[in-house]
Amino acid sequence: MQGDPLVALRYNQHMTKFVGYRCSLCNAEYLPGQVTYTCPKDGGNLDVVLDYEAIRLKFQPEDLASRAEDSLWRYLPLLPVPDPGGEGTPLRAAGWTPVFTLTRLAEKLGLEHVWLKDESRNPTASFKDRASAVVVARAREIEAEVVVTASTGNAGAALAGMSAAIGQKAVIFAPKSAPAAKVAQLLVFGAKVILVNGTYDEAFDLTIQAAQEFGWYCRNTGYNPFTAEGKKTAAFEIWEWWQAENRESKTEKSEKSNQLPLTIFVSVGDGNIISGIHKGFKDLLALGWMEKMPRIIGVQAEGSAAIANAFHAGTEKIIPISANTIADSISVDLPRDGVRAVRAARETGGTYIQVSDEEILQAIAALGPLGIFAEPAGATAYAGLVRAAGQELVKAGDPVLVLNTGSGLKDVGAAMRAVAAAPIIEPTLEAVKRIL
Repeated sequence: MQGDPLVALRYNQHMTKFVGYRCSLCNAEYLPGQVTYTCPKDGGNLDVVLDYEAIRLKFQPEDLASRAEDSLWRYLPLLPVPDPGGEGTPLRAAGWTPVFTLTRLAEKLGLEHVWLKDESRNPTASFKDRASAVVVARAREIEAEVVVTASTGNAGAALAGMSAAIGQKAVIFAPKSAPAAKVAQLLVFGAKVILVNGTYDEAFDLTIQAAQEFGWYCRNTGYNPFTAEGKKTAAFEIWEWWQAENRESKTEKSEKSNQLPLTIFVSVGDGNIISGIHKGFKDLLALGWMEKMPRIIGVQAEGSAAIANAFHAGTEKIIPISANTIADSISVDLPRDGVRAVRAARETGGTYIQVSDEEILQAIAALGPLGIFAEPAGATAYAGLVRAAGQELVKAGDPVLVLNTGSGLKDVGAAMRAVAAAPIIEPTLEAVKRIL
């Protein structure tokens, strides 16, 4: 690592597992105190570098599995932040979301094994709690007075909720087009909310300017390297769950399926969730704790498919588009973590799939009868599986996990478009009979 050895000593005395950053574009390396957000040379996203040898010498997989904490903090030995405290608050409840078996939907798709990991069970009802929890821990460590982010709703709600849990000040810039339910969360959690008369990308740029002007700590996705470190904890949970699933396999059919690599479907907007999950699996491989890298398939809305376009063009050059999709959480003109998102699919033998808004609405309606209420961005991953099954990108025996990244309560308007309206009747039994 480059830089002042005294800086390195100070940081390493505090936390030996976190040794610095590496640029995802030019591979330049930096010590923890040298940079904060992106590579000074080319603006590339930074990967957090851990001391895998030190972690491996101190911990084994069973050490994590035996930890009593049922949250993402059970993986604290693999995170570049100290314990943030906050016991008994929502900050300690992020992560450790359930995995459900989708037997009926699997049969409809001609598949044998389909599961769904439901991130809507997080404290603020989306996957983004993972990133915000770790960023808030980092903010507490560096004694940041204010944390700021740009968001279409979920990332902001997550930051507002995690910050409120421990009394951290938070400022959220959101496009004025953000769903009302998401804006309501921001306000109720007590964050300073500023609605921007523009796109998410314009709010993103304004956030960076404000952070530089006022000295705030910026959480922006695809900008702050600690966001991916929070999101990678989903990979750790999937890894732990899949190990348990393999151990519990009883039938010959199940044993055969578990010999195949797991295929994971992830909805993609700015690219930080899929790249974070990829980073988690890479950490496990580097530690020697995992043998097979799961296949990761990214799913984008047709109206917001800049990363899918780059993937299928065989390039890492992300060309901005004018995003237009019902799935506001993944509606992005210029994905800020596009390069790593392309690599997440390419390096795992995965691919990218595009789905229409109509397919997304159909996916919301399909998941509902199983007790899963997904917002458009969350249902996008399942819509991708439906299309992949139809194109035989997944085979009958392939074990498949779909990630639902957020609750349908985040966007009730979209949910109502996905289903038929309820009938209105007179308050008589005869009227009930006519409906039946």
